[in-house]
Amino acid sequence: MKFKMVHENYNVSDLQASLDFYEKALGLKEVRRKTAEDGSFIIVYVRNDNADFELELTWLRDHPQKYDIGEEEFHLAFHTDDYEAAHQLHQEMDCICFENPAMGIYFIKDPDGYWLEIIPER
Repeated sequence: MKFKMVHENYNVSDLQASLDFYEKALGLKEVRRKTAEDGSFIIVYVRNDNADFELELTWLRDHPQKYDIGEEEFHLAFHTDDYEAAHQLHQEMDCICFENPAMGIYFIKDPDGYWLEIIPER
């Protein structure tokens, strides 16, 4: 029996702000969308050409407030082929929330507070 990870879900309070963030910060673009007939939810899958893995962004009409994501003890990680340029972009976006120079990594935070780890290709 084999398993393959295909997506991770994040619930978001402002779908357009999240789509804009993920495209600018990580190059993730919408690949498909599902909208409820009654307008109660929109699910958008984003990814880039570097991997098959997708991030599922779910917006719920009846949950307009920010999500309580607890103690932020989870994250997605992204390799980058140009760590310095990525770091500069994320500094300009003012979304870096934690840096660990000794490990050579840093984290950015999306509009809802989800942490994303940035790792140089080694």
